[in-house]
Formats: sequence, structure tokens, C-alpha cells
Amino acid sequence: MNEALVTSLLVLSIFGFLAGGVWVGLTLAGAAWLGMELFSNRPAGDAMAITIWGAASSWTLTALPLFLWMGEILFRSRLSQDLFKGLAPWLDRIPGRLLHTNVVGCAIFAAVSGSSAATCATIGKMTIPELTRRGYPQDQIIGTLAGAGTLGLLIPPSIIMIVYGVSADVSISKLFIAGIFPGILLAGLFMGYIAIWALLHPDQIPHADEPLTFRQKIHESRHLIPVVILIAVVLSSIYTGFATATEAAAVGVLGSLILSLAQGSLNGKVFKASLMGATRLYCMIALILAGAQFLTLAMGYIGLPRALAEWITSLGLTQFGLIVALMVFFIILGCFLDGISIVVLTMGVLLPTVTAAGIDLIWFGIFLVFVIEMAQITPPVGFNLFVLSGMTRKELPYLARVSFPMFLLMIAGVLIVYAVPEIATWLPRHMTM
Repeated sequence: MNEALVTSLLVLSIFGFLAGGVWVGLTLAGAAWLGMELFSNRPAGDAMAITIWGAASSWTLTALPLFLWMGEILFRSRLSQDLFKGLAPWLDRIPGRLLHTNVVGCAIFAAVSGSSAATCATIGKMTIPELTRRGYPQDQIIGTLAGAGTLGLLIPPSIIMIVYGVSADVSISKLFIAGIFPGILLAGLFMGYIAIWALLHPDQIPHADEPLTFRQKIHESRHLIPVVILIAVVLSSIYTGFATATEAAAVGVLGSLILSLAQGSLNGKVFKASLMGATRLYCMIALILAGAQFLTLAMGYIGLPRALAEWITSLGLTQFGLIVALMVFFIILGCFLDGISIVVLTMGVLLPTVTAAGIDLIWFGIFLVFVIEMAQITPPVGFNLFVLSGMTRKELPYLARVSFPMFLLMIAGVLIVYAVPEIATWLPRHMTM
């Protein structure tokens, strides 16, 4: 079987379905069914049913709708406006001003959710309407949000790190610690890009308000207290072992309900609207995830990921050459598979080669998360792009174009972490959880 031919047919079928106006989730499932029928002896019908049921009934997924509901409550209450009121005085003097709230908000929420989709959707519900209302350019609002949403995978806790830790027999606690500095690095790169872009396009940034004194800034920061309390409660419930990520999401929903009720912004209409908004968004994401899971299964039966991984292993590259080849490989694979599937399907083949090349497995875990982050904003199966498409009604090519600078910054992040591996390895060597 010619792997290039199979890959080309899958790509063409995906783009063909999308061009025909088929929903994204059904497109992925349709391409998977086509691939299994043509290139596999496994009956596609029962495989699709079992896979979709497994994807829909996953306990891990229950955190996602809860975090989405939390974001809807924050969006429809005064809490999201208070977030901007508290941050605005501190960001007004920085080039790019409130565009930085996308990065800061995603970095904070990433420490709560561990999910790129939940981070992107929750922060987007708050920032997209507010930044649009204030007159910021839509390209930058959506592009920076798409990139910053990927921090949900790198800043611990991270679902991908857990999957990799189990697959590679590496300490998950050390992986969590290793993700802290690279997460800060990537957030800094995003903020640096926003600042440089703003300096080059000053006419596209709304004028700053009147400068405040330090005392006035502290006074305005009182608006951050409810949001900070909510985040602190959710984070502490996870890191003290009081709650799992799913249970912490429920704590977040309860906390957001209590805070919005205390503010007087919660009523029956807001409650119903937030619940229905979260339900609609989750149904869209769940359908995409179910289709992606079936596509993953189909590619596993066809044997594409394993064949490509074995080919890379056979090249006999230097350490740097191997890293570059793997980066390209994972970026291509990420165009068709979700992050968890990439790890599960390839680690068994690649880990012996990585170990033989003298690459630290903790460092390699961070590298893997970086390249899987890139996959979140690469079409045709960029999960963050799908989430944003459902939220903004924008087409996939537009979303891919505006998020492309973030993609390049992630490549820069990988190269920096390769040049200075201590960014990922120093903290795990000196700390234990």
C-alpha cells in the first residue's frame, strides 16, 4: 500500500467534504469511514459506533462542558467586565494594550483546565466580545487567542503530559514541573509579538485612557478580586488534592454562580442563556472530537502513523536532525490527528530512537507538547481553529491565516528550548512534587 496515496486521498476527502458544507465532525467521520472501507479489512460501521460512543462517554471529557459553562457565566455576568477593568490600568502603557489579556487570561486559565479547547473557548467567550467592542482589530483578537489557547497543553496540569508520562514511563510530576518555564517562555513570545505588532501598527490600537497613578491602579485592581478568588479556589482544589480537574471544573461553575449572584448579575434569564450557550458549544466540540477519534482509529488500522514513524527511525539522523524531522513529522500528523492520539500511536516506535540519540525523555515530553500545540492551529484538523470557527462563524482558511504568526512563534519556542534545554530540565532536577 502506498502511504502517500492513502494520505492524499484522506486529505482530498476532508477538503472535499468541507467544501461541500458538511459539518466538521461529520467530515472527519466520513473521511475515516472512506479510509477504512478502501484500505482496511475492518468493518467501518461497528468501529464507528464503538469509537463515537467511547469518545462521547469519556469521564475526562466531563471537565470540558463544565469549564465552558463557567466561561459562559463569566461572559454573561459582570465578572468578565471586571477582569478588563482590573487589568486595563496595568496594560494601558504596554504596546498592544488589552490584546495582552488573551495571553494573560489563557496562561492563568491553562493552570486550571489542562485543556487547549477549554482554555480557548472559555477565555474567548470573555475576550472576543469585549475587545471587539473596544475597537481592537479582529485579526489580532482571534489570531492571538488561537495561539494563546494552546497554553492549556503546556502549563500544568496537562492531559497530554499525563498520556506521555504513562506511554514513556516518565514521572508525570516532573513533566508538570518541566512545563512551567517553557509555558512562561511561550506566553512571553506571544506578548512580545503583540507588542512589536502594535508598535508597527499604532493606528490600529485604540487610544489609551488617561494615565492613572499607582494608587489609582491599585484601587482599580479591586475589580480583579472576584476573578482571582475564583481562580485561586479552583487551582487550590487541584493542587491540594481536594479535587480532580473534573471536580475542580464543577467547583469553578459553583464559584462563578455564587460570585455572579453576589454581584446581582445572575437571574433566571442569564442562568438559562449561559447553560444553553455552553451546551451548544460543547455539542459542536463533542461532535468534532468524536469524528477525530474515528479518524484516529481509521489511520491506526491503515497503519499510516506507524509507517511514517518507522521511516523516520530508519534515516539515521543526528540529534538535531532527528528533532527537526520529528517536528515536521508531528506537524504533518497533527493536521489529521488530535494530540492524545499522536502520542498513543507513535511513542512505541519512536521512544527507542529518541533514547538512543541521547535525548532526555523529560525534555522530549516538553518538545512533544510544543509540536502538539502547533497541531491545534493547523488545518484541516486544528482543534482550536474549529472551536474558534464555532464561536466566530469564520472560515477555516481565515482562522489559519490569522493564527500563522503564533505557529511561527511556537517553532521559535522549540528552537530556544533545544538551544537551552535547561529551560525544561533545570526545575525538575531541583524540585519534586
